[in-house]
Amino acid sequence: MRTPEQLLQFAIMGSTLVKAVEGKENPSVGLLNIGSEEIKGNEVVKKAGELLRAAPLNFHGNIEGDDIYKGTTDVVVCDGFAGNVALKTSEGLAKMLGDFLKEEYTRNWLSRIAALVSYPVIKRFRRRVDHRRYNGAALLGLKGIVVKSHGSADRLAFAAALKRAASEASHGLIERIGEEIARLNALAPAPAPAAGPSERAA
Repeated sequence: MRTPEQLLQFAIMGSTLVKAVEGKENPSVGLLNIGSEEIKGNEVVKKAGELLRAAPLNFHGNIEGDDIYKGTTDVVVCDGFAGNVALKTSEGLAKMLGDFLKEEYTRNWLSRIAALVSYPVIKRFRRRVDHRRYNGAALLGLKGIVVKSHGSADRLAFAAALKRAASEASHGLIERIGEEIARLNALAPAPAPAAGPSERAA
């Protein structure tokens, strides 16, 4: 489990990634949780929510799993375990829907004719949900561009990961993350001074 401070750092780096690569000036950030209410979630998530609300970010608040597909926020913050489960579930769902369509369109001769008529629509749908086109996860917080590819990546998927790495490099992502962290540190309130001996005695 990550610490609340690390989740805040994820939010900062993810927001900077969207700014740099997608050109969005003020990306919205959501904290993945089991409910939208501030009282929901474990202690790490609740504390992370407090830090995010106090940070100079465009924090939307808590979001749930269905918000990922609604596009409620530009950035979704969570720990690696929850993120991996959500990612693999998405891939499996897309494949299942594709298999269901194929099964229905090949059920009988009438559905096969319908498949021929709707083939352009089916082709566009399969392209939109093809996870290979979105392959490549940026590993942020390092002193260089690192993009992790899926273990089962084919040529199309690997090309997508290379394209993402090239885009991050051309947009100066590493430098911009450093600048953003420095900017946010400057905006953060200074810590209260430690109490002197006389104050502690009182």
